[in-house]
Amino acid sequence: MAAKLFLLMLLQTLIQYPQMVGDGLDEDTRLHMELRAELLDREMTRLLQELEQSSLERSVRAWGALLWAALQQGDFWALAGVLGLLLWLWFIRSRRSHQPDNNGREEEEEEVEGDNVVIVQQVDNEDRNEVRNVGENEEEAGNDAAIAENGNDDGNAVEEEDDPENDIGRILEGQIQWPTQDLERGCEMTSDIMDIFISVFGHLLSNSSYPLPQRAIGVGSAFEGWSPREEDVVYTVLVPLNPPPGHTFHLEMDISGHIPGRNFCVRVEPVCTCPREQQDDNVLCFIHHSQEQVRRNEEPNFLNTLCTGSYLDVEKTARWFYQLVRAVWVILPHSQSWQLVLLPSSRCCKFKVTRGTKSFTVEILFGVQQGVSDIYVSSQPTEALFTPSTVWPETYAVAEMKFFRYISKQAPRDSWHLKCLQLLARSVVGIGFSTYMMKTIVMHLLNTIPMSRWGSRYILLQLEDSVEYLRCSLLEKRLDHFIVGNQRVPEVISLPLEVQTAEPLNLFYHLAQNPTAHTQAISEYRNLRYRLKIMLLEGH
Repeated sequence: MAAKLFLLMLLQTLIQYPQMVGDGLDEDTRLHMELRAELLDREMTRLLQELEQSSLERSVRAWGALLWAALQQGDFWALAGVLGLLLWLWFIRSRRSHQPDNNGREEEEEEVEGDNVVIVQQVDNEDRNEVRNVGENEEEAGNDAAIAENGNDDGNAVEEEDDPENDIGRILEGQIQWPTQDLERGCEMTSDIMDIFISVFGHLLSNSSYPLPQRAIGVGSAFEGWSPREEDVVYTVLVPLNPPPGHTFHLEMDISGHIPGRNFCVRVEPVCTCPREQQDDNVLCFIHHSQEQVRRNEEPNFLNTLCTGSYLDVEKTARWFYQLVRAVWVILPHSQSWQLVLLPSSRCCKFKVTRGTKSFTVEILFGVQQGVSDIYVSSQPTEALFTPSTVWPETYAVAEMKFFRYISKQAPRDSWHLKCLQLLARSVVGIGFSTYMMKTIVMHLLNTIPMSRWGSRYILLQLEDSVEYLRCSLLEKRLDHFIVGNQRVPEVISLPLEVQTAEPLNLFYHLAQNPTAHTQAISEYRNLRYRLKIMLLEGH
């Protein structure tokens, strides 16, 4: 019986106190665990120590019982074996207790810090020509030495690429404070509200002489899947307007050159509806009927309320839409739990809906479609200090939204192209570069670089490519628009021939005309690189 008990206790000891692994295996394990959080490491160490202490106490009590049984039976060989095993356990215990507890954590901290330094070095390479880096040359030299020490042979590169611990995107995923607002949910709610609005508007205006709003199209950053800052999310929709019965819209391009870009006026022209008079007695021909008949049967008149002269007026259309939204909101089911707050705007209809601490902002732009293409003229503001109310700038928001949808279908599941754009957009908030400029650069790169190279492990490379694209554009004082004049736009986007063959718009046209603005842009470029470094290091 004592022999069986002895074997049982020996098996228990081997399970509870396994042999220490060799140095080579310890090194591999350390390398694979180098990015684990220090807090988790400390907690696990504490729990393991408690478990080990508890197990040791149970084992000591068991061995004491076995020793007492051996003494009582006079089994000196069993007694000698028990004493030998106790000495062996004491040796293992003392060996573990003498291992420095902080070495692992200190090495881990150094490795994490080294990874951050490598991140900064990769993002902040030497600037070339007149655009220079923010500085920190001594730190750059240390980074270069660290990279050289790690080795750059192809074999190691392949191993690192296959190792999820070397996926830099995984590091940034937990390090950077990403917006927590659910953009997809906000887009769904905005679309639901707009669908009800448009349905009610259609019933109210079906027999009137006012333009007929069509189904809203979600555009802008939120509907493209990204946002520079959570607190500034605006859900923008474009509502196409169809001419009322008896009228047609004719687009006339503004060739004055006073306002940058391609701008149009929407001329409202009457059309003959006489052949349809027998089918619908309510439709009057604005050409062949007298103005007295028209005024008597069609009051208030569309031309008098929404037009300036013969041209559709943006500001009058916006005021008309505000009235529709205010009147229809009370019958929406959302009005039972959400409060509508109309926001001032002269060229669009903007409102906020709130419920408790939750709120989101919706911006309604109006547009007229060019043929059957994805290009519209819209009520969006221009870059000019003053834009006449009859000027409708050409918008490419629908085409750009369709481009991002096309890219999302082609992209792998771990694609970081939207997070790359989000990082760049956040880094330019408050400085001279607009988020639209960063979006244009990313769209050019998305149309050039294979989607397989947009995974999370390549995020630093794509950030550096984007910043380098900006640097080259600054030197050339030219950043081409992505849609206008681009022959390489995916075929899923429908463009009018005149847009495809037009001279590409230069988003940096002001830099070519103003040397002071160009110098300021170079300074802001340095600021951009510095902001990007801080964002990658500190996560905000």
